[in-house]
Amino acid sequence: MKVRCILAICLVLTAAGRAQTPSDQTEYFALFMEGKKVGYAIQNRLVADGNVTTTEQVNLTISRLNMPVTMNTTETSIETIDGKPLAFEALQDFSMMMIKITGKVHKNGKADITVTSMGAEEKSTIEWPKGAVMAEGLRLLQLKRGLKQGQSYTAKIFSASIMQAVDIKTTIGGKKNVDLLGRVLPLTEVHTTMKMPDAGQITSTGYVNDNFQLQKNIMPVMGMKVEMVACEKAFALGQNDVLDVVDKMFLPSPVPLNNVRSAKSITYYLRPTAGTDALPIPSGDNQKVRQLKGGRAIVTVRPLTAPKGARFPYKGTEKTLLEAIKPTRFLQSDRKEIIKLAHRAIGDTKDAAEAVKRIEAFVAGYIENKNLSVGYATAAEVAASRQGDCTEFAVLTAAMCRAVGIPAQIVMGLAYVDQYSGLRDRFGGHAWVQAYIANRWVGLDSAFKSTGRGGYDAGHIALAVGDGAPEDFFNLVSTLGQFKIDRIIVNKN
Repeated sequence: MKVRCILAICLVLTAAGRAQTPSDQTEYFALFMEGKKVGYAIQNRLVADGNVTTTEQVNLTISRLNMPVTMNTTETSIETIDGKPLAFEALQDFSMMMIKITGKVHKNGKADITVTSMGAEEKSTIEWPKGAVMAEGLRLLQLKRGLKQGQSYTAKIFSASIMQAVDIKTTIGGKKNVDLLGRVLPLTEVHTTMKMPDAGQITSTGYVNDNFQLQKNIMPVMGMKVEMVACEKAFALGQNDVLDVVDKMFLPSPVPLNNVRSAKSITYYLRPTAGTDALPIPSGDNQKVRQLKGGRAIVTVRPLTAPKGARFPYKGTEKTLLEAIKPTRFLQSDRKEIIKLAHRAIGDTKDAAEAVKRIEAFVAGYIENKNLSVGYATAAEVAASRQGDCTEFAVLTAAMCRAVGIPAQIVMGLAYVDQYSGLRDRFGGHAWVQAYIANRWVGLDSAFKSTGRGGYDAGHIALAVGDGAPEDFFNLVSTLGQFKIDRIIVNKN
């Protein structure tokens, strides 16, 4: 069992760790998680031919059950000298797959985007987010605002990796003596709060010199401390430590849940571990959330049963459902191999409930090699390789549902397991699917079905819903580790 939180961490570090890099100079940073060196970041700014090209790379290696996985993201932005966006590029290497995103920004407020994966290209045009800047635009804003203690300002930063803008708020603090791997320098503290659309937020603490050049950045993620520290090239690119993050993906259950599959509903009482802000936990057809004072929340999960008699494909006009049947760069429901698998799974049934049931069971048996070695694969890659874990089960299930016209979304959250790799009675990071049938979203979990558990049940707590893109895991990254489960009530009736 795993989640793609590490992908989101790479994206967050790329956005939050942007430094003031002098022209034609490369800055190197070592990345640490829980005090162990796990990778590096490289930042470069080049001024030539009247344009500014900024490149930011994050390379991160973690281990899960002694199985190392390396993930690499690189973002390049091209802007005018005065910070106007011109073009961008993102390369995402997720251990098994490579995605390339290129874009050109036009004066009419639109941007043409090309996404390349597995040799296939997908072209689209988006509205450029109003007021959004990239690396150089942010650098100029920082220089303009300066480092006066107490001031704060906001900005929209466009990230090529997720093809959307991220809202950030910057607050300038005082000067502190900061340890930089043995060097102690007086630096200005800068707090940056980053918020993704329809997701939670993450606040990082950076330390910059008088030229606004980043020297150190500290970010809490999933209950862990992630640090980026300026250093020499040799150390940044040098050997990493081994950090196994499996235990960080799990939350203790206050009580064992015996035969969770038989529960009609389960109510969870959640308490934030820090702060009093409301936890960004979504409500839906299968999960209801009641927010309490002090940031506490009561989450009741009551799985719905798919009603018989509903037909497919979906022929309505609701925007959310139309989006949920479209192919995406991770759910390539228009690829012939996905369509072929989907029709092979559903056979001759015309009933939507029976169709998703058959797809869930088919994927449960189709993925033969269940392992943690895959960084993150698209549905097409899973169809070819037949390997992966919960996220690979989920993307293939969702894509196959969409291929036959049944709206489907990826759900990220926590799921109860009585034991896993020596851990007992835990809620672990997990991914599953919800499909829309007869005016309701119904949960599907082909990964659990493959283990004999039976599929989706009340032992699932949803934290985010999306199309399975890495940015969809941001809410999981920003929420996991920020709360505890104080109490659980199981309803068997």
